[in-house]
Amino acid sequence: MRRTVEALLKHGAVVRNLENLGERSLPYKMSKHNLRHTSGGYFLVDFDAPTTIIPTMLDHLGRDIDVIRPSILKHRTPDTDETCPGKIQPNYEEKLHSRKK
Repeated sequence: MRRTVEALLKHGAVVRNLENLGERSLPYKMSKHNLRHTSGGYFLVDFDAPTTIIPTMLDHLGRDIDVIRPSILKHRTPDTDETCPGKIQPNYEEKLHSRKK
């Protein structure tokens, strides 16, 4: 984990949050670096970085012997703070009276 965070910082990323999700069994057996894995530690690293470092970081993670399945996802934050007004209820009384006419 430390090597990964140091590599992110070296390439100009800003690490916002680091979360350890613990040791879990993998959804299926995976082979990496000539080893067979049935369990692994899950980590989330929230960082801000230019998109140009993505291929470099994936290459770094692919070479790291402690990483089984690297994944980088784009986390999009909402631009506005608007709340959803919800579903507008129809005026049933108006519909009822309009049919009687």
